[in-house]
Amino acid sequence: MVAHARAGALAATALLLAGVLAGCEDGTDDKPGKQADGSTAASPPAAPSSTASGKPELPALPGSLTSQRLDWNRCEAPEGGSAPGPAWRCATVRVPLDYAKPDGTTIGIALIRKEARDKGRRLGSMLFDFGGPGGSGVSILPRAAGSYGRLNSRYDLVGFDPRGVARSAGVRCRSDQEQEDANRKVDMTPDTAAEEAAFMKDGAAFAAGCARRSGKVLPFVGTTNAARDMDLIREVLGDRKLTYFGMSYGTELGGTYAHLFPANVGRTVLDAVVDPTADTIGHARNQATGFQRALDNYLRDRGQDPKAGTRRIARLLARIDRKPLPTGTSRELNESLALTGIVMPLYSKDSWPFLTKALDEAESGRGSLLLRQADSYNGRDAKGHYDTESHSQRAISCADSRARPTAAEARALLPEFEKLSPVFGAFLAWDTAGWCSGWPVKGEHDTPEASAPGAGPVLVVGTTGDPATPYEGARKMADELGKGVGILLTNKGEGHGAYGRGACVTSTVDTYFLDGKVPADGTTCP
Repeated sequence: MVAHARAGALAATALLLAGVLAGCEDGTDDKPGKQADGSTAASPPAAPSSTASGKPELPALPGSLTSQRLDWNRCEAPEGGSAPGPAWRCATVRVPLDYAKPDGTTIGIALIRKEARDKGRRLGSMLFDFGGPGGSGVSILPRAAGSYGRLNSRYDLVGFDPRGVARSAGVRCRSDQEQEDANRKVDMTPDTAAEEAAFMKDGAAFAAGCARRSGKVLPFVGTTNAARDMDLIREVLGDRKLTYFGMSYGTELGGTYAHLFPANVGRTVLDAVVDPTADTIGHARNQATGFQRALDNYLRDRGQDPKAGTRRIARLLARIDRKPLPTGTSRELNESLALTGIVMPLYSKDSWPFLTKALDEAESGRGSLLLRQADSYNGRDAKGHYDTESHSQRAISCADSRARPTAAEARALLPEFEKLSPVFGAFLAWDTAGWCSGWPVKGEHDTPEASAPGAGPVLVVGTTGDPATPYEGARKMADELGKGVGILLTNKGEGHGAYGRGACVTSTVDTYFLDGKVPADGTTCP
C-alpha cells in the first residue's frame, strides 16, 4: 500500500498544514519478531474472559507497575531532528505487553512532559493523542504546544507514543527501498487483472514484513490495550481522573477509554471524531463522502462548479494513469501519488491555494508539487527515508478490525463509491481490501465500544467540512457515549479538527478544561 485515507489518518500532518504546529527496535524485553518456537509469524492471543457487561475481566496489575516512579530526563533528539527545548522532559513507563499476563513481558511507553507554569493553581496532567493511528505524541506535542499555552498554565502537558508507535515498541514492516518500489509500481486503483494482483500482493507482502520484523508485538497493539496503557499512565502520574485531549483517531482511543474506565474519566475533549458505529467499509464510505464534500467546497471557494471541477480532476487523473508526469527528478508522479497529493491539502483550508497551484502545474504537464504533498503524506523526507507512521497505522487498525475484505468485495463496492466520489471513490473502495490483506493477527471487533454510562461529560467537537472524519460521526460518538456524557459542539467550517482554528471552539474548549464549564449539547460555533 502507498497512501491511506483511513479514518483518523494523519491528524498530526493536518495540524501542521493548519498552522497549529509551529530507532527501529520494538522495545520489548525479548528479541522482536520471534515466537517461542523460533518462528516469526504472529499469533493472536487468547481472548480474555468477559464480565456480564461485556468488558474483559483481567488480572490486577502488580505493584511493580502501578507504583513505578518515572525518571524524567532531558529528551533525546529524534532521528533526523532536534531535541525539544529544556522545559520538556522525557520518561518511560513500563506496561504489560499482554494485559492477560500482567506479570509477564513488559514494553516501554515513551512519555514527554512540560510542567504547568502556575504551580500553585495546577489542575493535574493533560494527556494528548494526535491521531493516526501511528502519530508520535512525543514528537508532535512540543511542536504543537504553542497552541495549548493557556492550558499549560494549569496543566502539565503530557504526550505519549502509543504502543506500536515510534519509541513505544514501534512496528516496522518494510525498508525505505521497499516502500519506494511500492510507490513507483503499485496502482492503488487497479484497472486490470495484473494491476489488481500486484495491488493485493503488495498488501500481503507488507503484512509479511510486519510479521517478520515486529511479530512479537502485533497481537497487542490494538486500541483497547492502548486505552489500558492510558489508565496506567494516569495512575503513575498521580492523577485521580484522566484529563484527555484526543484528535482524529485519538477520539476513538478516548471513546474506548471512556467505555473501559468510565469512573476514571475526567475532563475530556474529542476533536475531529471517528464514527464509532462504522466498520471498515463504513469508514471508507464515510471518507468517500467527506473528501468529496471537501473537494466540492474547495471548488466552490475557487468560483468553480463542483461537478464540472470534479470531472476535470478525474480526467487529469486518468491521463496521469496512462502517462505519469515528470517531476524534475528521477521520480515520476503516477496516479496513486497524484491522488495522495490531492488528498493532503484538503485536510486544511489554509492549504487550498497550494492545491490550486499543484493542480494547475499538473494540468500543464508537471507533477512536482503534487509529489511534494504525497511525500509529506507518506512520511518521505528529502533524502528518501520513510517514517514508520503508516506501519503503525496499519498494525493498529488491523489489530482492531475483524474485517478482511477481499478483492472481489472491493470490486463490488466500486459503482457505489465512484458515485459518492468520482475522484476518491475507487481509491477508498480498493483500500478496504489492500489494508489488512494477509494480516497475521485476528482483529478484535467490528466496531469499537464507546458507551460510557457513569462517566463525566465528554466534549465532542465536529467540523461540518471535515474530510477525513466527517461531521456526522461526531453526533454518533456523542450518542454512543450516552445521554449526559457525550456533549456535541458543532464547528461550522472546513478542515480536519477545530481547536486552534477559531476563537469560538478554542475558548469553549479552554473554558471547559480550565473551569469545568460544560456547554449545552448541540452548541454551534459559527
